[in-house]
Amino acid sequence: MADDDEASRFEPDDFPADFQELLRNLLGGGGGASIDPAQLEGLSRMGVDPAMLQQIMAQMQAAFTRGSDDGIDWSAAKTQALHLSNKDGLSISSGDRAEFEQAFALATLWLSETTTISELAAPPVAITRGQWVEETLPVWQELAEPVADSIAGALTSVIDEQTPEEMKQLVAGAGAFMRRIGGSLFASQLGGVIGRLSLEVVSGGDVGIPVMPDGVAAILPQNFDDFGRDLEVTDDQLALYLATRELAHARLFRHAKWLRLHVISQVTEFARGIHVDTSALEDLASRFNPSAPEELRAALESGALLPQRTPAQDAALTRLENLLATIEGWVEVVTEDATARLPEAARIAEAVRRRRAVGGPAEQAMASLVGLELRPRRLREASAMWRAVTDAVGVAERDSLWDYPDLMPDASDIDDPQALIARLQARAAGEEPPRDAMDEALEELLAEAAAGDAAADETGSRSSDAAAGDDPATDDPGTDDPGTDDPRPV
Repeated sequence: MADDDEASRFEPDDFPADFQELLRNLLGGGGGASIDPAQLEGLSRMGVDPAMLQQIMAQMQAAFTRGSDDGIDWSAAKTQALHLSNKDGLSISSGDRAEFEQAFALATLWLSETTTISELAAPPVAITRGQWVEETLPVWQELAEPVADSIAGALTSVIDEQTPEEMKQLVAGAGAFMRRIGGSLFASQLGGVIGRLSLEVVSGGDVGIPVMPDGVAAILPQNFDDFGRDLEVTDDQLALYLATRELAHARLFRHAKWLRLHVISQVTEFARGIHVDTSALEDLASRFNPSAPEELRAALESGALLPQRTPAQDAALTRLENLLATIEGWVEVVTEDATARLPEAARIAEAVRRRRAVGGPAEQAMASLVGLELRPRRLREASAMWRAVTDAVGVAERDSLWDYPDLMPDASDIDDPQALIARLQARAAGEEPPRDAMDEALEELLAEAAAGDAAADETGSRSSDAAAGDDPATDDPGTDDPGTDDPRPV
């Protein structure tokens, strides 16, 4: 790294003096340890939030202390999320715990009448917002990591391309540092989204994907009142409905062990296709004004740095939406049957369905930040499919579709439930299921493959016979005359 005299030759004249000093301290290898607090105060006069500035400086210093590690420090996400989730208190009253314990106990009995999928091994729990963050953060990290890597890599690339040749020696080695900084800033932004999401969710399965540990059902009493404030239903009915729905969701994922990985893999498949729009990032960097950082913050939160989805991503998103709709459609039908005794069940169900379709502010922020909308757009169609299947073949046959991945309904079954019902009825009767277009196409492909193999075998056989006829060892001159005795010794 060049010394201070060399650095001063390359400092742009239009940079404020305190910013020049700050830059030297940051890139001088000390991780900002010698930064004078007065410098931060001076920069705050440029319009930068002092609290946010302090947080950024702490992340920079942490990035320096991590040495050559190019990974993303997700501790910033956890810190930010817990800061937001715990701001309104950390405890749950004994009365709330008792209320939801009773609701879960009755919901367990009701569900046993409407599904053959067995009960959970662990008892359901009432948790705080902070506990929800702690339990779900590993899944959010897994889903967001591809996007964080893309943003961090793009930031490094843009800095390298935009740095003049005469200044590259000054910032030599800063690329890896800026990558860590970019990743940490994204992690902090993600933590803010997760923290705000913890203020909205009312149960572990509220967001549609399995973010809670396997086999765990949970309710967040802190958000319960907000959800039911405008529904005009009694608290005991609302608690019973939400407890039943949460148990159904957790039971399904515990029963179908493969389903959790199936959902997560589809989400990560979509996320890995996301790449930062470097042209948008370069444009933002070229006109970035330190006195107006809101533009950068708005670009991150609005998803402006994420380019339009590719056809492959659109296809992946469609598959994911159909999968989520299939899962939540089953949960909705099972919950509807189990809560048939509740007078206000239909009103609560419609409120839940509308809430999932629209999404709250935090869910919308997640969609902008990661580019992913976790909404089952075909929920009504999927629910209608499960209702038709239940009425036609019964609960046991319906629930058996979750036994193996190849049995689970797909998008075509949502479009045509009668074809699925026909297959189930034929299977129950021990008959061969009705043939469809896929069966015909598969049989045609197998027939073509068999014909090709047969032709190859016949060609190979002829070649072997021809080779055997030309073999000199078989053309014994002593056997030309059929009447001549074999001269070879016996």
